[in-house]
Amino acid sequence: MRKTTVLAAAALAVAGAVPAVAMAGDGPVADSSGWQPKARNIVYIQGDGMGAAQREFVRLATTGRAGDLVMNRLPVTGLVHTDPGDPEALVTDSAAAATALATGHKTRNGAVGQDAQGRRLPTILEQAKRAGKSTGLVTTAQVTGASPAAFASHVPSRDLQSDIAKQYLAESRPEVLLGGGEDWWLPKGDPGAWPDKPGEESRSTHGNLIEQAKRSGYTYVRNASELAATRAPRLLGLFANEDMVDYGPDGKGAYQPKVALPVMAKKALDTLSANPRGFFLFLEEEGIDGMAHENNAHGVLDAGRALDAAVAEVLRFTRSHPDTLVIIGGDHETGGLAIEDTDGAPEGKEDGPFPVPGTKLSLTVDWTTGDHSGVPTPVTATGPGSDRLDGTIDNTDVYRAMVSAARL
Repeated sequence: MRKTTVLAAAALAVAGAVPAVAMAGDGPVADSSGWQPKARNIVYIQGDGMGAAQREFVRLATTGRAGDLVMNRLPVTGLVHTDPGDPEALVTDSAAAATALATGHKTRNGAVGQDAQGRRLPTILEQAKRAGKSTGLVTTAQVTGASPAAFASHVPSRDLQSDIAKQYLAESRPEVLLGGGEDWWLPKGDPGAWPDKPGEESRSTHGNLIEQAKRSGYTYVRNASELAATRAPRLLGLFANEDMVDYGPDGKGAYQPKVALPVMAKKALDTLSANPRGFFLFLEEEGIDGMAHENNAHGVLDAGRALDAAVAEVLRFTRSHPDTLVIIGGDHETGGLAIEDTDGAPEGKEDGPFPVPGTKLSLTVDWTTGDHSGVPTPVTATGPGSDRLDGTIDNTDVYRAMVSAARL
């Protein structure tokens, strides 16, 4: 599956939203003695719920047959098994999947940073921190959600989001925390900066964690202008009361985060790269998963465009920092998405039609479930150590590739 040619040409812009950037290659190759270059920085980029069908749908609907996504133009391509270490399930949830990616160990669904017996597992983020690197978690989900949490906390249930926030502050201490989830940082009765929808409320079980974060050295920002203005070395930004995306079925849900994922990505890179020892950054687009749960293809398309724009932002960074390993993957597939020719008005769970640029054709998206599926997910990568992601691998191998590349 390895691509034999490293593309050095500018990446094709995605529907005008993704600026052209030069693609980074693998960096120096191993010499005859087996020496391999070391990755000073690692950026793991996750399209939550993004399987091969989601990537292909976004490609066809934005670039057409002749084009490709930025994330698809990297020199290494692999396929990742996603099943959990759960005796009662073959299909993973986000907690178990992220734990495997972050620690190299499979676990039961719902567990975060722990094995199936409840023992703590060291994470790639924590290992990077011990090596003197800076670290960050950036997501359009709640920053204490299952996927980012698995990289920087250890709890028996993904629902313990205030406990996760407390561990961020007291233990793992990422330099950058950007996303949604303000409700888990404030006690009941404190509305915070973001209004709650019906059924939502502030619910911290550890008091006012935002104030605790400030006292421990974090600069707190609440919106895009405050994020742009700050030059603080340690950032907490909460840009929604829960997830940053307004989920709902087609025609009701809307992908409209108050701070765009590429903007958060650039701020994180600017902040973390000040450390001469390098950094580890987890960067996630949650909207693909959330909209696929709702069988909302238009929402998946919008989230996919945003993710590819964030990938372009990261690859711009690698042009001047070639010692950066960049990995783009999906923790699992959501929705059982299928791409079909348009043969009339959509029926049942079908969405569309979506025009295919550069052709007279259109496509329709069909859904088989509102939940996760057990299919493997594609991974693409570039930079030192990216060759370890070539071929068909397990999700635990992604962790091992990162540790090996950075020699942690």
